[in-house]
Amino acid sequence: MANSSISRNRTGWYALGCLFLVGSLLALSLAVAKLADGAGAPRLSFLMIAVAGAGALLLGLAALQRQPMPLNRRTLEYALISGALFALPNALGFLAVRHVGAGFVSLSFAFPILVTWMLAVGLGLERLHPLRLLGVLLGLAGGMLLAWAKAGGMSGAQSWVVLVLTIPLIIALGNIYRTLRWPGDAGPVYLAALMLLAGALALAPFALTLEAGQTAQLLGSAEMIRLLLAEVVVFTVLYVFYFVLQKIAGPVYLSQIGMVAALVGTLIAVTLLGEAMPPNLALAGALVVCGAIVFHRGNRAAGPHRALRTSISAERPATSTSGENA
Repeated sequence: MANSSISRNRTGWYALGCLFLVGSLLALSLAVAKLADGAGAPRLSFLMIAVAGAGALLLGLAALQRQPMPLNRRTLEYALISGALFALPNALGFLAVRHVGAGFVSLSFAFPILVTWMLAVGLGLERLHPLRLLGVLLGLAGGMLLAWAKAGGMSGAQSWVVLVLTIPLIIALGNIYRTLRWPGDAGPVYLAALMLLAGALALAPFALTLEAGQTAQLLGSAEMIRLLLAEVVVFTVLYVFYFVLQKIAGPVYLSQIGMVAALVGTLIAVTLLGEAMPPNLALAGALVVCGAIVFHRGNRAAGPHRALRTSISAERPATSTSGENA
């Protein structure tokens, strides 16, 4: 029993570390996209090639790790649907970053946790717990505070603001789908590779149609190649830990990466990209951090749950356990 408790605590701290790492890398990927856009890169083509490159690297990593790599109807369905649900919000973010800035796009990732949590509770994947609810609301308040200030300073970009605000719903649906349909006989790195490769495939028709003949521009300068390679590396590391976090922590806990991305993305946009500092940044940041900590404590306070008895290698990633393991 003591060993089991120690193991759960270790898993919990590992999940918390993954949370902050993945959220920070998500924000960094948007910052690289903003730099590439400033360098004249065709945005969808840049995203498509970066995603395909990361997917190929992850496929090789899964093979080196000798993870189970089945290719059947279930994994193909999982790849195609999760790839589409991955490609759409990322494409919206890459297209919108020119109009609303990397900071605001990062802020949109603060909101999927509330939508995911509501869906998970409604589907019985997550139990209603007061501390979790408080953590969600605190983090959401921080994200909304930043988003409100940022949106108020953007004239003429309201349509892009509306499009960016559809991103949280798509991300939440993807979080829930990947948990419910997780193929039990496949490793997380392999599934991440399939999602990215399918996402690149979903982006290809739009990139080739809307940016016809522009793909060659990505190889036209050393700066563009460096940015493309940087994005491939960021995506590769990001989605290794993204899928590991989903497996050990479930969809709601995973959704907290958005709150981290909102805060880190705003800091990157202000310090490295020269965007204006939004008012109340310190207060919003404190709310985001407090929300993550309270949610983490709420997971531990929720007590044992039947899913705690499943191992990390179980067929489906943890749902409310992820949280409780944390």
